[in-house]
Amino acid sequence: MKKLLLSALLLAMVATTQAQDADPDAQPQGWSKGGTFQLLFNQSAFNAEWTGGGTSSIAGNAGINYDFNYLEGRTTWDSKIIAEYGITKQDGDDFTRKTNDRLEFNSVYGYKVSEESKWSYSFFFNALTQFTKGYTFSEDPDTGETIRTERTHILSPGYFQAGPGMLYKRDENFSVNIAPATARLIVVDDQFTSGVDYQDGAYFGVDAGESSRFEFGASVNALYKFDIAENITMDNVLLLYSNYLDKPGNVDINYSAAVNMKVNEWLSANLIFQAIYDDNAVGAFQIREVFGLGLNYKL
Repeated sequence: MKKLLLSALLLAMVATTQAQDADPDAQPQGWSKGGTFQLLFNQSAFNAEWTGGGTSSIAGNAGINYDFNYLEGRTTWDSKIIAEYGITKQDGDDFTRKTNDRLEFNSVYGYKVSEESKWSYSFFFNALTQFTKGYTFSEDPDTGETIRTERTHILSPGYFQAGPGMLYKRDENFSVNIAPATARLIVVDDQFTSGVDYQDGAYFGVDAGESSRFEFGASVNALYKFDIAENITMDNVLLLYSNYLDKPGNVDINYSAAVNMKVNEWLSANLIFQAIYDDNAVGAFQIREVFGLGLNYKL
C-alpha cells in the first residue's frame, strides 16, 4: 500500500509542477472525440540457397485508440477505448501465433471541487479482456510435433474495476485518478479451474471450481500524452492496484507506452511497449514490444 501511495504522490507532484503551463480555456465545452487507427505489416522471405540463415515470416498488427470526452461547467466525463490485435506466421510453424490481443475500456466521471480547481470528485470504471483464444505451446517428445493447449479466451480472464476517488486533470493530455476504495472482479471460464489437480489460485487467483474472484483495494490510474518532437507523440497509460484483502504489498502494475512517429498523413512508424506485473497471473514482469511502419488514419 505504501508503494501505491508513493506512486500517487509522485504523479500528483508532476501534475502540480506542470499545471502552470496549461491553458484552462484549451478544453472545448461539450463533447470532443478523436483517435487513431493503425495497421502495421512486416514480412521477410529467404530462399533455400540463402546462406546467411533466416526464417520466412509474415506478421500484422492492427489497433484503435479512441477518446470521447465531455466537459460542461464543473462536470467532466472522459472515456477511452483501446483495441489491438496482432498475429505472426513463420515458415514451418504448424500454427499462427498471436503477438498482441487487447480490448480495454476506461471511463472516469468527475465533478470539480470548485470552478477553478483542477481536482474533482470522481468515479471510474475499467474493463480489460482479449478478443480470441490464447495458447501455450509445447513439443510432443515422441513425434516432435507442436502441441497447442488453450490457456485463455475472451472474458477468461476478464478484469472489471470501479470505485469513487479524486481526479486531478490538468487538461485532456494529463490526468491522475486516485481511488482508495476500488472493487475489482476477475472472471474466468470455470473449465480452467475444474481439473482434478487444480490448486486454489493457480489460474489468475481464482479458487478451484469457481469462475470469479472478488478483490477490494486501492487504485491509481494515470494518462499522459506529450510531444517528443515535431510529428512524434508519446501516449502513456499507468494502472496500479493494491488488494487490501490479500497481500496488499504486492501492487499490480500495468504500464503501456505508444510512440507515434508521423511520416505523412497516411504513413507512420509506431513503437508500442507494455509491462505488466500481476502475481495472480505470473510472478514476474510480462513484457511486450511491437515496432513497425504502417498505415495511420486519424478518426
